[in-house]
Amino acid sequence: MRLRHPGGDTVALADASGLRARFDAELAAFLDRQGRDWPDGAPRGVFTALHRFVLAGGKRLRPLFCYWGWRGAGGVDGTPIVVAAAALELFHAFALIHDDILDGSDRRRGAPSVHRLFADLHARSSWRGDPEAYGRNTALLCGDLCAAWADQMFHECGLGSGRVHRGYAVYALMRTEVIAGEYLDLVSGVGDGSVASALTVVRMKAARYTVTRPLQIGATLAGAGPAAVAALVEFGDPLGDAFQLRDDVLGVFGDPAVTGKSILDDLREGKPTVMMALARGAADRVQAARLRELFGNPALDDDGAAELRKIIEGTGARERIERMIGVRAQAALAALESAPVTDEARAALAALAAQAVDRPL
Repeated sequence: MRLRHPGGDTVALADASGLRARFDAELAAFLDRQGRDWPDGAPRGVFTALHRFVLAGGKRLRPLFCYWGWRGAGGVDGTPIVVAAAALELFHAFALIHDDILDGSDRRRGAPSVHRLFADLHARSSWRGDPEAYGRNTALLCGDLCAAWADQMFHECGLGSGRVHRGYAVYALMRTEVIAGEYLDLVSGVGDGSVASALTVVRMKAARYTVTRPLQIGATLAGAGPAAVAALVEFGDPLGDAFQLRDDVLGVFGDPAVTGKSILDDLREGKPTVMMALARGAADRVQAARLRELFGNPALDDDGAAELRKIIEGTGARERIERMIGVRAQAALAALESAPVTDEARAALAALAAQAVDRPL
């Protein structure tokens, strides 16, 4: 689908590109300081891997929503908010690293995931023990370090302690929701596989963490009152849902050269997405039998994946998920029209909404 939004696309995209460059510059500066303070005697492999992973790409959506939450509440542009927003990218790195371990995903951003990187290092080096366990354990530590660094960067952003304290309350809520959402994802994988449970995971694990909470963090840092902060939910939640539903479509139908991830992972894992719940609910007896045989099979090959994609489309699940994305995206834009934000932020957030939802396969 294509979203219509106010303001010029070219200007909005240029603004987002410039902000991403500023976020990356602050992340690089922070990581350089960590490199100088790296403990004597500790191998630098972990630091080198994290430096590369954090700066290797990504959409920087969470920092962007945080920044425009700040600007929308009347905050002025400056280095402190750029640093505070960029800290969310370190937390995102933690979430991605741990999520890849839980999902068994070997690719991220077009390169080996962190646990795969260290497992391969172990195997190449002919070290004692299990390479897979070494990779998982090292990646767990890498993720933990990113979470700790995110806290440090946020608190050292340069804003007053009172502002940081208020913003951190929303940050802490976001952190709890993400971890609870990951657990819900595990539970749903062994549960009923219903659309309702899958939508709950989407909201908890991804939607609020991607859009709503970053927006609220920025607005709170700028001094927005409780009512204004709460009102951002009406825009953030449906947009975050639409973003994650689009991610799930891309995980099955996307081009790995564009998405940076394999289109086999979600199918081999048996990831309990809304799209798969819809497919199971609409499948006939023959389709349902093949879904049971193929979906969640760790040995699934390209031919099996192609058959699964055909079944998903044949049940109408892909068409239905596209409608769900469209309804939620339009609800977000409608809420944005009356949201308590500046006109400049409204235009920027509408452009960000389009970028979040209208992603090519």
